[in-house]
Amino acid sequence: MLDPELQELLSDFPLVTEVTAEMLPIMRQASAVPVEPLLAGRAISRREVTATASDGSDLPMTVLGPAEPAPGAACIYWLHGGGMILGDRFSQLDIPLEWIERLGVVVVTADYRLAPEVTGMTPVDDAYQGLLWVEKHAEELGIDPSRLVVAGISAGGGLAAGVALMARDLGGPAIAAQLLICPMLDHRNNSTSSLQYAGQPGIWTHETNRFAWNAVLGDLPVDRVPAYVSPALATDLTGLPTTYVDAGSAEVFRDEDVEYASRIWAAGGQAELHVWAGGFHGFDAVFPDAALSVAARAARSRWLAGVLGA
Repeated sequence: MLDPELQELLSDFPLVTEVTAEMLPIMRQASAVPVEPLLAGRAISRREVTATASDGSDLPMTVLGPAEPAPGAACIYWLHGGGMILGDRFSQLDIPLEWIERLGVVVVTADYRLAPEVTGMTPVDDAYQGLLWVEKHAEELGIDPSRLVVAGISAGGGLAAGVALMARDLGGPAIAAQLLICPMLDHRNNSTSSLQYAGQPGIWTHETNRFAWNAVLGDLPVDRVPAYVSPALATDLTGLPTTYVDAGSAEVFRDEDVEYASRIWAAGGQAELHVWAGGFHGFDAVFPDAALSVAARAARSRWLAGVLGA
């Protein structure tokens, strides 16, 4: 079921059937990405800022933009992937860096606290508090607050969806669009595609998804999971910003992502959906130069340029 080029590239890639608690510290260390090599040779400015979580904790964020920014730029608020158990604000950062260079946007990439050290609403509320900081400091950042996009990949895509629901329900910030890349949306982990990718090594399997969601939910009763945490539970998808959703056809999140876009349409909203044939979870983040990855990235950039009028 995999794209032939991606299949060949995966042949030398370390795959696991299930992440465990014992593996987590090693995987976190291995997934830590220094930002300096990513920025080397790019005409991009950088500065570090700090938002404040609801409980007073510091939330580090990095502001990246063109070296010579235009006034009133659009802003992409970026949330990283890693199942809410791995990664930091520099993970998968090469994706939004392309938008700075192509579209002249400002990117604010945010840290949120990870499970199992925190659970329940904490990761998505951290992400929401970071977005509030961006809105409050729009003039200082040189951005147009009417062109604010929330975007993320995998867990970050799920958090972006949760943040968009929170912003709608809590009266802001106003979000122009949400861009959800292979988003992690449903803690129930029981779709056909989730069950398809059980019992075999992979980038993100049914078993690893179960481990991550258990870490996030902690002691939260399964019948009291907030839709902000697991956006597939949201019964009302009206009033959301225009949305882009994509996924691979050969991944755990395929069906929950397709269903989310379909439910936005059913609620009268606007969504663009892409299912990339033969793509595994996060394929274009892992192998950005593969032909399917180049196509997926180009499609997102075209959509984003249209939304922003860039």
